[in-house]
Amino acid sequence: MTELLKISLPDGSVREMERGSTPADVAAAIGPGLAKAALAARVNGELRDLDRPFEGDAELALVTARDEADALELARHDYAHVLAEAVQALWPGTQITFGPATDDGFYYDVMAPASRAPFSMDDLPAIEEKMREIIRADKPLRREVWSRQQLIDKWQAEGESFKAEWAQELPEGEELTVYWSGDDWLDMCRGPHLPSTGKLDPQAFKLMRVAGAYWRGDQRNAQLTRIYGTGWLNKKQLDAHLHRLEEAAKRDHRKLGREMDLFHLQEEAHGSVFWHPHGYKVWRELEAYMRRAIDAAGYQEVKTPQVMDARQWEQSGHWGKYRENMFVIPDEVPNTEDEGPLVSDDADWMALKPMNCPAHVLIFRQGIKSYRDLPLRLYENGCCHRNEPHGALHGLMRVRQFTQDDAHIFCREDQIVEEVRKFCELADRIYRDFGFSYQIKLALRPEQRYGSDADWDKAEAELRQAVIDAGLATKEYGWEELPGEGAFYAPKLEWHLTDAIGRTWQVGTIQSDRVLPERLDASYIGEDGEKHRPVMLHRAIFGSYERFIGILIEHFAGRLPVWLAPVQAVVATIVSNADGYAKDVVAKLETAGIRVDSDLRNEKINYKVREHSLAKVPHLLVVGKREAEEGTVAVRTLGVEHQKVMSVEEAIAMLEEAATPPDLA
Repeated sequence: MTELLKISLPDGSVREMERGSTPADVAAAIGPGLAKAALAARVNGELRDLDRPFEGDAELALVTARDEADALELARHDYAHVLAEAVQALWPGTQITFGPATDDGFYYDVMAPASRAPFSMDDLPAIEEKMREIIRADKPLRREVWSRQQLIDKWQAEGESFKAEWAQELPEGEELTVYWSGDDWLDMCRGPHLPSTGKLDPQAFKLMRVAGAYWRGDQRNAQLTRIYGTGWLNKKQLDAHLHRLEEAAKRDHRKLGREMDLFHLQEEAHGSVFWHPHGYKVWRELEAYMRRAIDAAGYQEVKTPQVMDARQWEQSGHWGKYRENMFVIPDEVPNTEDEGPLVSDDADWMALKPMNCPAHVLIFRQGIKSYRDLPLRLYENGCCHRNEPHGALHGLMRVRQFTQDDAHIFCREDQIVEEVRKFCELADRIYRDFGFSYQIKLALRPEQRYGSDADWDKAEAELRQAVIDAGLATKEYGWEELPGEGAFYAPKLEWHLTDAIGRTWQVGTIQSDRVLPERLDASYIGEDGEKHRPVMLHRAIFGSYERFIGILIEHFAGRLPVWLAPVQAVVATIVSNADGYAKDVVAKLETAGIRVDSDLRNEKINYKVREHSLAKVPHLLVVGKREAEEGTVAVRTLGVEHQKVMSVEEAIAMLEEAATPPDLA
């Protein structure tokens, strides 16, 4: 009698299938449309190939292009394999290593044969065409289980030294798999894959660039060529992505920062920003805005030291978990003699602070705190340093020195949910003032963590409840829980902003921490007269001023709102005999509090318009002989085709309204 397996489907129905059946067989039994659309399967939650047989009774969910996250992961994985196959077909003797999917595409690391130079951008068109040929051939992608020795023998026989080295390190007892592309090319891979190369769209990928990469990421090893591509489910998605990249290039904050004379970076201070006068005006406006927000929300601003003793960081736990990212300095006068070491071996160690939280605990510990003093909200525009690798630095987005809009709320257990709810509402108001929509996520406990499971259960439940109470745990706000993504000491809520071209940026956060108050011995006197530990809420809204300004520049493509613009208006003359009138207009604007410059150069007005448009000045007030006689200005607003003539008083009123920060409007 044939043994039947029970296959449970998402709609609650159960199909009985013969042992040896596959998800593809289930799809075919349901209907030809689903059989054609199916790309892979989730069997008991695990993503698998369609033609991999069931081992027993199972829960099955068939994956189609509608399951976009899974479908994209599969497609990008397959594009990487097709890339490797194409390179070896074009240049026999090429050694392949590994090629994973990435957030928007794929790459593969390869070594060119000795007969030719390393691969370059010039090779990409030929590789793309060969990839399309392989895709159109609709080659079946077939899984096989091999022994470790089979893999070693294969790679050694074919001169694949990198693959052979990796195969030799694989565990003997582990199930090792290879995937065939047709009957003539294979690669070792865990899978899963699409049923065939023809499931890929030959017009939905593009090879983007090449770069150097070391075997296994170690610069002591052989140098390879990494070929990057972007891959999608269809050409429409690819075109949209390429358009986003084009827009992102136009909005690059490093390029706009130069054009607008906001800041620069240079090797003498890796990862630290040189703010120019115009850029620091933006900073100061943000700082003033945030101070108004935190003052109204009941925070008290503090300032703490830059350098603290290593013993303090040991006690807090950061020395063990975070030391490689800290700048460490000896607590010793350097040797001034010509010979001998700069510092002795027995110097005490200190560190530039990578975060502000331990210092805020030390402020909390000054004096006796009562339950009536809580919640205590301490805020700091805190300058921090983190020892990021040079290669990871990126403009304002990834720096070594940064300033956080950092605060810590010390509160009682019964105050946590309400404090987090209030913070959610504060963050919502601030992000909306800047024109951002956002998604909110709850990052749950990681594997490596401090604290008991009971404390983590409680902390996660409190954050979850606060979001529910704030009305944000909805689809509209992208509410989602992220297993394993919390900090080592606390779960956290994360705010992911969406910018003008659809990119997301993780910015704000609040973390519920019971560990640091315990480690640093913070306490308050409760209503019962006994000592109790406060709970410490770590929170930020901008995240860091540097990165938030970078995001703003790219979000607005440099066209900052008038209240944030470093120069809100320029008065430019058409003819030199209007210079006196232009100076009078400037003086009136300055009296009204407008940040204004004048342009009295002996240049054509069209030249001046182009230059100030490039600098993203919101309003250009053009004056000539007629305007001087009539007491008017011709206002050219950035991005508006036609100018508007108005009286100086009307222009001042317009600019005053536009220059008012949103929280004061």
